[in-house]
Amino acid sequence: MKLPFVTTLPRTLLATFIVLVVTLVTPRSEAAAACATDPATPKRQLRAMWISTVANIDWPSRTGLSVSAQQAELRSWLDLAVSKRMNAVMVQVRPTADAFWPSPYEPWSQWLTGAQGRDPGYDPLAFLVAEAHARDLELHAWFNPYRVANDDDPATLVSTHPARVHPDWRFAYGGKLYYNPGIPEVRAFIEDAIMDAVTRYDIDGVHLDDYFYPYPVSGQALPDSATFSRYGGGFSDIGDWRRDNVDRLVRELDQRVHAAKPWVSFGVSPFGIWRNSTTDPLGSRTSGLQSYDAIYADTRLWVKQGWVDYVAPQIYWNIGYGPAAYEVLTAWWSDVVRGTGVGLVVGQAAYRVGASGQDAAWQDPAELSDHLYDNRKHPEVTGDVYFSAKDVRADRIGGFSALVAAHYSRPALPPARGTGNPPPAPSSTSAVRTSTGVTLSWQGSGSSYAVYRVDGAVPTADPCSIADARNLLTTTRQTSYTDTTATGTVTYYVTALDRWRQESAPSGGATATGASAIVVDNAGTSFTAGSAWGTSAYSAQRYGADYRFATPVAASDPAWFTATIPSAGSYRVEVWYPSDPGYNSATPYIVATSSGNRTVAVDQRTGGGQWRSLGTFTLSAGTSKVVGVSRWTSATGYVVADAVRITKV
Repeated sequence: MKLPFVTTLPRTLLATFIVLVVTLVTPRSEAAAACATDPATPKRQLRAMWISTVANIDWPSRTGLSVSAQQAELRSWLDLAVSKRMNAVMVQVRPTADAFWPSPYEPWSQWLTGAQGRDPGYDPLAFLVAEAHARDLELHAWFNPYRVANDDDPATLVSTHPARVHPDWRFAYGGKLYYNPGIPEVRAFIEDAIMDAVTRYDIDGVHLDDYFYPYPVSGQALPDSATFSRYGGGFSDIGDWRRDNVDRLVRELDQRVHAAKPWVSFGVSPFGIWRNSTTDPLGSRTSGLQSYDAIYADTRLWVKQGWVDYVAPQIYWNIGYGPAAYEVLTAWWSDVVRGTGVGLVVGQAAYRVGASGQDAAWQDPAELSDHLYDNRKHPEVTGDVYFSAKDVRADRIGGFSALVAAHYSRPALPPARGTGNPPPAPSSTSAVRTSTGVTLSWQGSGSSYAVYRVDGAVPTADPCSIADARNLLTTTRQTSYTDTTATGTVTYYVTALDRWRQESAPSGGATATGASAIVVDNAGTSFTAGSAWGTSAYSAQRYGADYRFATPVAASDPAWFTATIPSAGSYRVEVWYPSDPGYNSATPYIVATSSGNRTVAVDQRTGGGQWRSLGTFTLSAGTSKVVGVSRWTSATGYVVADAVRITKV
């Protein structure tokens, strides 16, 4: 449609007019595709972190923890993922030819109890699945295919370990033990060990890391010449034979995983460089180690043949890095996957941000966030995964907080897999306002659900309102949800997702009416505080431009939020603050009720960046100091005053 007469309109009005015209003249399904979407709030994006178990890098933090301690640590990692608006975790469940589940093929992992083969007293993988799904996180089970041990002494393995029972299956190299990829029985055994987890547990993905043939060690040759002599018929070059061995493992696992459970995703996280263009014109403009030649991983072939659902290259270099620039490699991998149907998930080096000894680029809090801005240039990039969980939590120099603020302001659905029909839309959606928020309920046949919220009473969803994640409130595997952040009149829509993450049409709208909330920010004139209260904009979890903080003292010295209460009655009082492990564990909030002051202690070490309810209180009409933050607490760490919200119930 030609619209010459609107070209002089302001840009924002012009965009709105064009979307309106397209919506009026285009069928609903096509209109959704034509909606203007915000790249900062993508609807589909895999957001994950690697939780590494080998050598107790992330979890468990050390060997020999009690069952309850191990489980508490894992819950904290999953809660961290949720707090960063991730939708998946990749947890290492077979780090060194051992198992984090009762495997009939391999012994219990030493990283659980400190002794290989010792039962930890529970099933960690079953616990992982249950806890991840309770938070609607996808669980991608991470397997290291060939590594047997981080030392080269087979006597350190439990006597029943397959690598001891079959000494001909293994070789030592570079001070470590490996299964020999060239032996067909070894390949079948590895596949069987992995498939045991696939068939017995409700995992969402099978994930292989970058350890195929060992990374080269100077002055040492791989001890597989005899294996090549026995099994290398048809290959004149040992390198081609080694690549074929790895190709077979990847191809066969792809077939076996999808034959057992078609919805389970199969992905590989290779070294970031396939080959350099100086070696191969199909390679990237880089000058680093070539995984094709060094560890015999022909990842480009796997993508072109469709043997993986996604590839997650570890592009662990900064933007502008001479030998292997981040932007060069994202462009190269985007070109490789284009048109193949294989997703591109970028492996990100969270461990380098703010770490000592790293290049100057990694001392810039914006470096990691800038990687995701670069990703936006390539529609083939479907997400990111961060190494590793402890570095996400450390948030050195605020680098990860900066990334979350710029790119993860809203939740996102994982990328859809397959091309099947989506499930039917949920029905009987209801929204009931209660003292704690708006309680939603619905009926549906999805394996999970997405909940959207728009302002006002809108009984039928505009396709453009759910074309990206700007209105996406949450995802859940339940058929109910309580929205504690709704103010005024709002309408909810619910969609169903199946195991392939295909999304249904939205349900009919469910509207909840209510009085508008009163929000008071620390930056406004309705906030007062003494000279001991400092001002900071450090945390990305802040409400508005900044927040106030003070050290505890044995005196009240409260910061006060003043509000105009329109009529006496019951009001829900909520507070917003940035959290930090160094903040106060018992910050006193004072609520001036009609019957006197009430004090509620809040742990500001956790739960920040969202509205947190202090409770429902009876307030008097008029303008007065309604909520205060006191400094009088025996707990250590700053007390923080940021914003309050008061809603009549």
